[in-house]
Amino acid sequence: MDPMRRSPSPCSSRPSSPRTPPCEMLGYVGIEAVLDQLKIKAMKMGFEFNIMVVGQSGLGKSTMVNTLFKSKMWKSTVQGLGTPTPQTLKLQSVTHVIEEKGVKLKLTVTDTPGFGDQINNDKCLRPLDIEFLQRLCRTVNVVPVIARADSLTIEERETFRRRIQHNLRTHCIEVYPQKCFDEDINDRILNSKIRDRIPFAVVGADREHLVNGRCVLGRKTKWGIIEVENLAHCEFPLLRDLLIRSHLQDLKDITHNVHYENYRVCRLNESHLLPRGPGWVNLAQTPAGPLAAPQPSKACQQDQEDSKDDDEY
Repeated sequence: MDPMRRSPSPCSSRPSSPRTPPCEMLGYVGIEAVLDQLKIKAMKMGFEFNIMVVGQSGLGKSTMVNTLFKSKMWKSTVQGLGTPTPQTLKLQSVTHVIEEKGVKLKLTVTDTPGFGDQINNDKCLRPLDIEFLQRLCRTVNVVPVIARADSLTIEERETFRRRIQHNLRTHCIEVYPQKCFDEDINDRILNSKIRDRIPFAVVGADREHLVNGRCVLGRKTKWGIIEVENLAHCEFPLLRDLLIRSHLQDLKDITHNVHYENYRVCRLNESHLLPRGPGWVNLAQTPAGPLAAPQPSKACQQDQEDSKDDDEY
């Protein structure tokens, strides 16, 4: 992926009229100076990015976040040292300001401790995960990953990936980047490659090791060093490029212009704050009341009926 690629907003308002022909200019005006103005303003204000990591204890969520930003963002708890692991579903958030080459990023990381710790479903995409993703994909951008991928062989990794992709399609779980937001052929080609590799098989590590005379982030095992940024070892570089280097602004735009607006209109409809009439917009799939889980479409229901004979997961 091109690290300098910046995807435009998928929901930016565009006029429906035909393209306006360019006006013939008689001299230099300085319109391109607006780019410098935007850059200076952005450098002063900085950027904000919120990320939530979800998964059961011991999957390496804290280590993955520290690896993503190469900082001690989150202190992971070491089990087996006499400190009991808290069993709670209370969300925990921590905010840090990261600065790199004059660019400031206000990063907020939210953890979900105790998620699914009381459920034992090894080697499968658990029903809890499916139910959670069905509710979550309507509210935020979802990027699933295969944690601790170094515990799987290449063949097991690919089999597990295809199985998860099948489950996502069967249960109508939309993951980022969504097909409906591909604006042009270039976006479609790039995002299709990303969608084919999701969920990314990642390995997290926040320690450096010396390999062939160079320091690399990795995990030391008795078989050797697992390099985090080596695509031959894991797909962590693909996840990092997606979240930070190529699609960060696009993630923010979709969250603000699509997910938040849909949620806001749904809540207003439920509160009866919008008058019923020609301008009435109803995005809620259920009657007024507490938010319910989104129901799959007819096509997805048919897909589920066709897949009843498949292996259980």
